[in-house]
Amino acid sequence: MFKTAQGAAALSLAANVSLVALKLSVGLAIGSISVLSDAVDSGMDLVGAMVALVAIRMAARPADREHPYGYGKIENVSGIVESLLILGAAGFIAFEAIRRLDSGSAIDNVYLGIAAMSISLTVNSLMALHLRRVARQTGSFALEATARHRTSDVVTSLGVLVGLVIVQASGSKVLDPAVALAVAAFVTWTGFRLFGRSFRDLLDMRLPETEENLVRDILTRRQDRFVSYHGMRTRRSGRYRHVDFHLVVPRLVTVAEAHELTDQIEADVEAAMPGTITTIHVEPCLVPAEQCRARCTGAATPYCREHPHPLEGPDHALR
Repeated sequence: MFKTAQGAAALSLAANVSLVALKLSVGLAIGSISVLSDAVDSGMDLVGAMVALVAIRMAARPADREHPYGYGKIENVSGIVESLLILGAAGFIAFEAIRRLDSGSAIDNVYLGIAAMSISLTVNSLMALHLRRVARQTGSFALEATARHRTSDVVTSLGVLVGLVIVQASGSKVLDPAVALAVAAFVTWTGFRLFGRSFRDLLDMRLPETEENLVRDILTRRQDRFVSYHGMRTRRSGRYRHVDFHLVVPRLVTVAEAHELTDQIEADVEAAMPGTITTIHVEPCLVPAEQCRARCTGAATPYCREHPHPLEGPDHALR
């Protein structure tokens, strides 16, 4: 159950509820701003996990008449919502830490705070590993965003834990709010990174070069079946990748042969990058027969691949 995107999101939600209740109650009981700051961060996690769960369920809906390309981008929207929540939490933490620096209040029971942060560190570490693994398996961007937030929680919980240990050893009143300020700085950095990633996919930016090269490698392995390709475009929408390009085939290739070739290429791309939707526009070779020395027999000849065609620009050459 917890190995699916929805199951992992539900598990993250349940874990967040428990951790928020624990850290909030302990933070208020001992008067530690660093523990309270981590509770606020976990509270934003709780809201973010709810957003991610809703987004994953919506993104899983099949395409319909009003949304012919599906609902994948709702996951990117949820990533932006999570990043804004993270930045809001960072601002609140920083404000409370500065206020506590002015007042200089002490912590009542440091050992209770250390116990609470130890539990939080353990739970967050296990959840971050699980969410990241499921996100890779399912390709869910919303789950990946939640996993990134969980990873930031591991760092913040560790920082707060170390700070409390030092406070107990030294009796310093300044260190607790200072740790909270460090937590705020790290959370801010995490929020900006998540916002940038989510916003980039909403703008339909191309896939990473490594992923585009996987498509090129697949085409190179089948280059004996076509003349060239051009106009490749890539983008990401939630958990789905989209790839489209034009494929130039010999003029004597039948519709059935061209369809079989495109099906094979699409299957190869899906095998290399699960969750990829590939669209291929087939074009016949337009070089006049009197200008071409290749003998087309249903497959591209070495001459086609080694000599640029007069009616094709540089962008048409096999890349």
